[in-house]
Amino acid sequence: MKLDTLPDRSYAVFLFDMDGTLLTSIRSAERVWTAWATRHKLDVDTFLPTLHGKRTHDTIRQLKLPGVDPIAEAAWITAAEIEDVADIEAIDGAADFIASLPPERWGIVTSAPRKLAEARLSAAGLPSHRLLVAAEDVEHGKPAPDPFLLGARKLGVTPAECLVFEDTQTGLRSAAAAGMDAIVVTLTHAHPMETDVPAILDYADLQAQLGADGGLRVLRKAA
Repeated sequence: MKLDTLPDRSYAVFLFDMDGTLLTSIRSAERVWTAWATRHKLDVDTFLPTLHGKRTHDTIRQLKLPGVDPIAEAAWITAAEIEDVADIEAIDGAADFIASLPPERWGIVTSAPRKLAEARLSAAGLPSHRLLVAAEDVEHGKPAPDPFLLGARKLGVTPAECLVFEDTQTGLRSAAAAGMDAIVVTLTHAHPMETDVPAILDYADLQAQLGADGGLRVLRKAA
C-alpha cells in the first residue's frame, strides 16, 4: 500500500463505500453472520473473512448450500442487521470530511441493501446522502463495475473523473473495473492489504480542496 501518498490530481466527484469506509459495522455484521453460519454448520472462523464487501445474497449464493434460498436468507440477515446497530460508529474524521464536500459532488456506493444502509448511516450520525447506490440498484454487485458506474452516471460524470474510497479488495476490484482511481481506508483491517492504491487509516488528517479549476483534491492537513 502507498501509505504516504495521495492521488496527485483533481476529480469531479468522490464515491464512498459505506461499511469499513465511512463507518465501522464489523462487530454488528459479524454477530449476525456468526449466528447464521452456526445455524448452517459452517466453520465460522473460515467463513467470516469472506463476507465483507459483497452483497448478502451474493455471499450466500457462492456457498452453494443445498436447499438454501439466498434471497430468503439474505432478507433474514438484513432484518437482523437493521436491529443490531448499537455499536456502529463513524470512522474518525469521516463526518467532517464529507460535510466539507459540495452535496452534488459525492455519493455513497454500498453493497448493503438500502434500508440497512440508511439504518447504519443514521446510527453512525452520518447523512443518508441523496446519491445512495444500494445492493438492489444493480443486477451485478461488486466486484463487478456496475455499482460505481451507476454512481458516476447519476452524478453526470465519466468514470475517469471519479475517486473511490473503499476498504476491501472486492470494492477495489469493482472500482478498477469501472476505470476509477481509488484510495483504501485501512482502519478496520486486521492484516495489511496487498494493493498498489494509496492508503489512509481514517479521515482525521485529511481535507478536501476545491481548486480554481473546479476539481476536488484530497490533501493532508497542515501540521
